[in-house]
Amino acid sequence: MPVEAFGIEKEFLRNLLQEVGDGRAQLPEFQRGWVWPDRNIASLLASISLGYPVGAVMMLRAGGDVRFKQRPVEGATPPPTCEVDRLILDGQQRLTSLYQSITLGRPVETQDVRKRPTAGWFYIDMVAALAEHGDREEAIRFLPADRIVRNFRGEPVEDYSTPEKEYAALLFPVSHLFTWTQWQIEFQKYWGYDTEKIQLWTKFLLDVIQRFEQYQIPVIELGRQTPREAVCTVFEKVNTGGVTLTVFELLTATYAADEFDLRKDWEQRRDAWAAPEYRILREVSNTDFLQAVALLATQDRHRQWVSRGGDAGDARAPRIGCKRTDMLALRLEEYQRWAPKVVEGLKRAAKFLHQQYIYDTKYLPYGTQLIPLSAIFATLGADSEPQGVQEKIARWFWCGVFGELYGGTTETRFSRDLPDVVAWARSGGELPRTVIEATFSPARLLTLRTRGSAAYKGLYALLLRQRAVDWRTGELATALNYFDEAVDIHHIFPRAWCDRAGIDPRVYNSIINKTPLSARTNRVIGGNAPSEYLRRLANSAETSEAQISINVRTHLADPDLMRKDDFDAFFAARERELLIHVGRVMGKPIDLEASERPTEPSPLEDVDDTDEFPAAPDTQPTEPAAGDGATSNSVSNESPPTRFEIDGHHRNLTMDGFDRLWARIEACAGQEFHTTTGLPFVYRVEGSHLTPDRTGYSIHVSQFRKAYDLMPLTGPGQINSLVRGPAYVYAILTDQRMQV
Repeated sequence: MPVEAFGIEKEFLRNLLQEVGDGRAQLPEFQRGWVWPDRNIASLLASISLGYPVGAVMMLRAGGDVRFKQRPVEGATPPPTCEVDRLILDGQQRLTSLYQSITLGRPVETQDVRKRPTAGWFYIDMVAALAEHGDREEAIRFLPADRIVRNFRGEPVEDYSTPEKEYAALLFPVSHLFTWTQWQIEFQKYWGYDTEKIQLWTKFLLDVIQRFEQYQIPVIELGRQTPREAVCTVFEKVNTGGVTLTVFELLTATYAADEFDLRKDWEQRRDAWAAPEYRILREVSNTDFLQAVALLATQDRHRQWVSRGGDAGDARAPRIGCKRTDMLALRLEEYQRWAPKVVEGLKRAAKFLHQQYIYDTKYLPYGTQLIPLSAIFATLGADSEPQGVQEKIARWFWCGVFGELYGGTTETRFSRDLPDVVAWARSGGELPRTVIEATFSPARLLTLRTRGSAAYKGLYALLLRQRAVDWRTGELATALNYFDEAVDIHHIFPRAWCDRAGIDPRVYNSIINKTPLSARTNRVIGGNAPSEYLRRLANSAETSEAQISINVRTHLADPDLMRKDDFDAFFAARERELLIHVGRVMGKPIDLEASERPTEPSPLEDVDDTDEFPAAPDTQPTEPAAGDGATSNSVSNESPPTRFEIDGHHRNLTMDGFDRLWARIEACAGQEFHTTTGLPFVYRVEGSHLTPDRTGYSIHVSQFRKAYDLMPLTGPGQINSLVRGPAYVYAILTDQRMQV
C-alpha cells in the first residue's frame, strides 16, 4: 500500500456532520453498533468546547474496486438516492454522538453508565461552563426526553420543557450550537436586554459556541484504490470499539509532538523498583504514577501562586489535585521535573510500608493510598526520616486504613492529604482531615471476614507489627517467610470445632477468631479444640506448653481461655485487645463498651481464607503421663459445652428499625439512585462508610442515623447543616427501596 494511497486534512466539524446527515458519509456494514453512554458523550462535548483534540477520523473514499454494504450513521435518514462519498472506518462513536446531540433535532437515544437504554437532550450550564476553575464536563447536563427531571416518585423537580424555562435556568441546548441566532434573540428578550445577561451570553458565545463552529478534526482518507486486505487490517488496528483512551495514552500522544516517548520513559522508571525489596510497588500503574506527578506539579503551581503574594484561599488560586483534568494539564517540563521525585517517593513509601510489616500487595490495605503516600515522601524528602515525622505519617496511614477512607472516589482526598500531612509533619500544626474524619466502630470487627476489605488486611499487618510469632516455631513473621507465602490467615477456634459447637459462621469467621500462622502450624491445629491442639503444638515443637502460651500471647490471644475451650470469653477478650491496638495506631481511643452490633438480613457465605487441615500423622499426641491434667480426646473433640449465642446479651444482634434500614442500604449498593435534582448516582458500602460515585468523600453510618431519627423529611435542606452529604442521605433514605 503506497504512501500516496492516503492523505490527511483538517475538516470543519460542521461540514462533517452535514455529510453524515445527508448520507455522503456512511458506515461499512461490518462496523459494530453505536454503544457510547451519555457520560462519554458529555465528555466529548466538553473536550470540543475547550478546543481539545478528540482524535482523528479515518475514512475510505467510496467508488473504488473495494465495495462494502453500507448503512447510515444511527439517527441519520438520508434519501434512498443519495450517493455515498466516504465510509467511516474509525470515528464512528464520536461522529454519531456529535451528530445526534448537535444536529439530529430529536432526543439522543443512548444508554446510561449501567448500559440501560435512555433518551434525552444535552444542555450546557452557561455559568458552570464559564467558571474559571470549573470542570467543563460537569457543566454538560443530560435531561430526559420531555426535559423534565423527576424524583423516584415520578414527581417533577426541574422543568425545562419550554424555551422560556431554558432562558431562566441559563441552560443552553446543545442542539442549537449551529443554529443559535434565534435562541440568542429570544434569550436577550426574555431577560429584558439586561446588561449582565448580555455579557454572559457574549462570553459564552466566544468561549464555547464559537469553538464548535471553528472546530476542525483531522481526517485521514484512504484512496479508492486501497486493497480490501489493507482496509480490513487498518480497521482492525485503529478501531477502539468506543473505549475511552486512558490519560496515559493521551499524554503519550501529546508528548510525542515534542519527540518525547512517555511509554519508554515509564518503563525505564518502573525498573527503579524492580528489585525484590520493592515488591509492594509491583502493581503501581502508569496512571497511579501520573496521579502522583500531578499532585506534585499542582502543589508547585499552588506554592508559586502564594509566593507571588496570592491568597491561598482565593478561588483563582491553582488547586492541588490529581483528577483526569489535572493529569491532562501536565506540561512535559513538569512531568520531567517531578517524575524522578515520584520514583524516590515510591521507594521511600515501600520502606515505610515494610516498617509497618506490609511487604506484599496481597496484604496492602489500599493500593490507591500509595499515590498520596509517595507524594508526601517525595515532598518531605530527607525531612521524612526523623522518628517523630515517621510516627505522624504512620498515624495518618492507619487512620486511612481503619477509617476505610480510600474505597471510593479518592482524588479529592489525595489533594487534601498532601498539603495536610506535609504541613503537620513539618510544623506540627492542625491534624490532617483524614485523621480527624477517621472512625472505627467496634461493630466493624464482627463483619471483617475475608481479606477483601482494607481493615481486614490492616489488622493482619497490625498483628505482624506487634511482632507476632508462629505458635509452633516461635519465629517472627518476618519478610523472609512472608515473601515465601508461608504465613496466612487461619482460624484460632477451628471452623469444624465451631460448627460442632453451633457457633454462628458470621461470628467465628470474623477477624477476631483469625490470626496469621504458618501452613505447617495450621495442619497441626486441624479441626481440634484449642485445649487439644495447644498440647499437640507443644509436642510437635518439642517445647513446653508454657512456651506455646508465650507464643500465643504475641497474637493478642489468651491461651488460658483457649485451654478452657471458652469461645465466648476468648472472643470478648481478643476483641478488646484488637480494639485497643487499633485505637493506638489511629491515635484515637475506641469505646470498648459499645455493644451494638449490626447484622445482615441473611447469613453470609461461610468463607475461610485457607483450608483447614487434619492433624498430620506424625504429630499425633503421645499418651499423657498419669496426673498431668491433660484433657482426653473424647471430651475435647465432641460438641463443647460453650455455645456462642448470636442474639445473646454480650453480642446483641437483634435489629431495630435503623439496623434493618442499614442492611437494606447495604443490599442496594451498586444500584442507581437519584438526588432531588435528578442527578443519578450509585454508591458502595465498606463497613460503616457509604461512598457515592459522584463525590470524593464517604458518609459514615452515623450520618444516616441522625437523618433517620428526624424522619419524615420533606427535603435535603432540612438536614443540610446536620449531616455530611445531605443530598445523598435524603435521596437514599426516602427511596421506596428503603421501606422496611
